[in-house]
Amino acid sequence: MTEAPMTIRRPPAPNPAERAKTIATRNGPASLVPTVERADCDTGRVVPVLHHVHHSGSVSILLPDAHTLVGAAKQAQRGELAVMVELTDEAPVDLREPIRGLVWITGWLRPLSEVSARARAVSIAETRPDPRLLDVGHGMTLLRLTPASIVLADAEGTHSLRPHMFSAAPPDPFHDYEAEWLRHLESDHPDVVEQLARHLPEELRDGRIRPLGLDRYGLRLRVETDAGDHDVRLAFSRSVDCPRQLSMELQRLMGCPFLRQRDGRD
Repeated sequence: MTEAPMTIRRPPAPNPAERAKTIATRNGPASLVPTVERADCDTGRVVPVLHHVHHSGSVSILLPDAHTLVGAAKQAQRGELAVMVELTDEAPVDLREPIRGLVWITGWLRPLSEVSARARAVSIAETRPDPRLLDVGHGMTLLRLTPASIVLADAEGTHSLRPHMFSAAPPDPFHDYEAEWLRHLESDHPDVVEQLARHLPEELRDGRIRPLGLDRYGLRLRVETDAGDHDVRLAFSRSVDCPRQLSMELQRLMGCPFLRQRDGRD
């Protein structure tokens, strides 16, 4: 009798919509590109003065009044210009390959009325204060991108999302804590990283081991070797949502014996 092939079970991870929402919420680098060539929009990749991804997946874009994209959006049929916004998720520690993921939001860009632009600027400032928002209507134009499709590409794969999936997803509970925590782990606790390395495949333990990512399901390590880079996810025993639970799971990964005595598990 032929044996069935063995299935390798991947450690649990946030679902694609949650991962995309987390990248967007971190507000990393962004650029935008028209999706079709237009005579009135002969521009390539554009880095906006400011961008903000809203909970729904719509994106606010701040550009100078005289920018080519502003003029093209105003002249586009029905006031809508097809563009794509690319969001980059960069590791908070120094890596030779720092990009952890990309999110592409494709949709229609249109300028807002003066009243709507100011109201939107105030709404953004309540979440993410930025003095550049004061320039709306004073040399700067605020535009809105309405999403039609969203694509995520990261270490877990490439996934196409509908806007309602993105809107319904929460960001990871550690999205505003991860960068500081990983930098602290990297700079102040190399001993912890060494202890975590025991979970790696033996052939990777001689590489340069770096903290890569953190989410409610686990910790990710990047191993840089002469042969290339390898990402390994160390799964927590349960989903966590606060620093206390995170500390306990990290100690568990490090093999602290008192945890086994306390909860009777493992």
